[in-house]
Amino acid sequence: MKELLELYFSFFRIGLFTFGGGMAMLPMLTKEIVEDKKWATNEEILNYFAIGQCTPGIIAINTATFIGTKRRGAVGGFVATLGMITPSLIVILVIASVLSKIMHYEIVGHIFVGIRVAVAALVTESLIGILKSGIKDIFGIVFYIVTLTLCLCFDLSPICVVVLGVVVGVTRIKLINKEKRK
Repeated sequence: MKELLELYFSFFRIGLFTFGGGMAMLPMLTKEIVEDKKWATNEEILNYFAIGQCTPGIIAINTATFIGTKRRGAVGGFVATLGMITPSLIVILVIASVLSKIMHYEIVGHIFVGIRVAVAALVTESLIGILKSGIKDIFGIVFYIVTLTLCLCFDLSPICVVVLGVVVGVTRIKLINKEKRK
């Protein structure tokens, strides 16, 4: 029971202080789950994020579900997910009840501009962390540049990009294993 409460409140804190979506959550998730609790490694967190990007739903919730399930099975997954969504439910209910009454104030618009800039900085920090741990050799650099170019030039669906990554990753492993057998 103690670990379930820890799961709930850890993800409650992450959900309460994460603004800007799943990628903005990565630094806080890494600090809490990897460094403080040691419930997962950096590599596992990145794997959960990758899977969370490929599955339906919100990446933050998917990641909480993966970590909770790893720790305590289905009940842990449910509790971690509940912890992650509770703050959003509370905040959205409060905001929805007052937003229409305050949106016309100029300062509210400035607040949203400031929040967007701060979130952009958090997402950039997460992106740099993902690049550092995900790109480990010249192949990774080349594949990253090719994939980024394809995305920017051809407006590819995220599904196509992920499928391409799977195909290239599997092909590369097969080629490496084939080379080792020689």
